[in-house]
Amino acid sequence: MLLSGTMYANGGIPLKYKSDGSVAIESQPRPTQMFDGKEYVMETALRPDVSFVKAYKADTRGNLVFRGTSQNANPDCAVAGKVVLAEAETIVKAGELDPDEIHISGVYVDHLILAEENEKRIERLRETKQGQVPDLSGSRGRIVKRAAKEFKDGMYVNLGIGIPTLASSFIPEDVHIELQAENGLMGLGPYPDPSLGQHGDADFINAGKETVTAIKGASSFCSSESFSMIRGGHIDLTILGGMQCSSSGDLASFFIPGKMLKGMGGAMDLVSSPSTVVVTMEHTARDGSPKILKECSLPLTGKGVVDRIITDMCVFDVDKIRGGLTLIEIAAGITVDDVRAATDCSFDIIEGELPVMDEP
Repeated sequence: MLLSGTMYANGGIPLKYKSDGSVAIESQPRPTQMFDGKEYVMETALRPDVSFVKAYKADTRGNLVFRGTSQNANPDCAVAGKVVLAEAETIVKAGELDPDEIHISGVYVDHLILAEENEKRIERLRETKQGQVPDLSGSRGRIVKRAAKEFKDGMYVNLGIGIPTLASSFIPEDVHIELQAENGLMGLGPYPDPSLGQHGDADFINAGKETVTAIKGASSFCSSESFSMIRGGHIDLTILGGMQCSSSGDLASFFIPGKMLKGMGGAMDLVSSPSTVVVTMEHTARDGSPKILKECSLPLTGKGVVDRIITDMCVFDVDKIRGGLTLIEIAAGITVDDVRAATDCSFDIIEGELPVMDEP
């Protein structure tokens, strides 16, 4: 992975906490290797002693079938484990499953368990109503609506949770895109609409664990295939949130030291991929301090990875080669001096009349 300059390369990621919340064990620096002129961080493959996986169906030979986004990491865990215990909602006789529908061969499975209870917990039930559009006003709405202008017809797009996800509600009518969820779905649809007979399904969720639907022609897959799409440059656009951005395109988005680290999701892969990376965030923090800096003070998600920054005050383009920002749009009622006062680094201004980001 292209993670040079991050905590994953330099070490320092909390691996174990003490009872008082302080870090007991942290990660060590990783070796790097150059490939095609780019520096990659090397990591030892994980080989768990025991893998626990959950399948939708299984047969008596241990072959497994998963449903929707429940594939996620299940197939990869099964392949990696020395001993694999698979729990299945349904177990049928060998031969009842079509060979083409099997996701994991029974050769990987050591023990098969029939689930006594098939009730699956939905962590974030999200529903909508037909034609309903989020009521977004103020700075947050301005960012969301401006982010939606980044969508171009035919794009494959990955949206982060929060503001980026909301932007999908404002896709122009003449623009058709396909949304990818890195937990294993291409053709991400809206939240389920009970008035249309749709209901939350634990097997169809986005990367933020919210219930979603799948559009016609959608496909599901495991996480390793999802990240092959990302790393292979098949995703055209990534829009995600941020805590800080630097003038050279560095991004900090996943970790505040001293707070519990849950993980960064797919952000590091997404920003280090060949896709165009757009960051959406409010221009200043709650205390009024700048979030666009000469150098980030928080741990980096990626170094020199951001192409464009959209805030409630303006839009910046990032020159990742020479380093530096160019102001290309400004919000109505905001002056260039306002932007300078709220930005902790210098920037250039596009030639000619500065466009207003609120206008169609």
